[in-house]
Amino acid sequence: MPLALLFAALVVYASLYPFEGWRWPGAPLMAFVDAPLPRYWTGFDVGANLVGYGPLGFLLALALLRSGWGRWAWPLAVFASASLSMVVETLQNFLPMRVSSNLDFALNASGAALGASFAWILERVGGLRRWSQFRADWFEPQAHGSLVLLALWPFALLYPVSVPFGLGQVWDRIEGMLARLLADTPFLEWVPLLPDPVLPLSPLAEALCVALGLLTPMFLGYGDVRTVWRRLVFLVMLFAGGLGAAALSSALTYGPDHAWAWINVPALMGMGLALIAGLAASVLPPRLCHVALLMGLAVSLSLLNRAPVSAYFDQSLEVWEQGRFIRFHGLSQWLGWLWPFAAMVFGLRAVARASMGR
Repeated sequence: MPLALLFAALVVYASLYPFEGWRWPGAPLMAFVDAPLPRYWTGFDVGANLVGYGPLGFLLALALLRSGWGRWAWPLAVFASASLSMVVETLQNFLPMRVSSNLDFALNASGAALGASFAWILERVGGLRRWSQFRADWFEPQAHGSLVLLALWPFALLYPVSVPFGLGQVWDRIEGMLARLLADTPFLEWVPLLPDPVLPLSPLAEALCVALGLLTPMFLGYGDVRTVWRRLVFLVMLFAGGLGAAALSSALTYGPDHAWAWINVPALMGMGLALIAGLAASVLPPRLCHVALLMGLAVSLSLLNRAPVSAYFDQSLEVWEQGRFIRFHGLSQWLGWLWPFAAMVFGLRAVARASMGR
């Protein structure tokens, strides 16, 4: 259930972003329910609304099934998801950049129904029981947080980054916010401003950032994956997921012909270093994996937050902020910013837990 509630919060965030321009609508709040269907819609909008609520229906039905609700799990999951959609569509009346739509509501409810149906079918055919057995065979019992973070990692990579796999580059935003907040005060001198101009990363430093961007989720998984050969399988799946997410992000931003344009010499060097280190680290004990996770995060965040943002990166952000990806912009942005810090908190807790257990 916590994962379902987290996903519901993400859905609300993506549906109401950017939370600006709130005003009282001129028409009745529920006028969209019996309004004519929208004349203009795209396949992207249809797919986004279906896919957005599909996982929510699946997670809610799964949680209810595991809680013993039986045949009531499917209708309750669909009803809760549809109710959330109705609330969100009503709130969109108050936002000038959002349009309440009965078609969106119908697609959201349909997506939730499909997700709940998938969970019910998995339960009927024994898929959930087999997943529980697979999880017990492959992962340590406390691997709840790491599995959630690893599931979110590819989605965090969808937001454009200035260095491949370089999540957590937030200091330029924090610096600007602090400068505005402390303007005309003596405390402005306390802000550690970056030099002007900011020197770009050397090719070797960029390769190191790429390597660490892959190694940090790898160490996160190694800390909870059982046996060496399972770790090697996980390494292959991690590389495949990371490459696929980076290519999809580039394709969505610049077009399908540029899906692999981000691969250059530093990126290839970094991926090669990460692969070699991943093979060598497959025999490390879990506690050392978590320590390596913390060290890798500290180095990568330090390098990335001293690096400038490229001109191509600024151009790519305009595509996301002003184009059809606006509903995913804030969500993917926050995932890309906060994922390394959430992984750091998890790593610190894992190391502390291991130290107390000794």
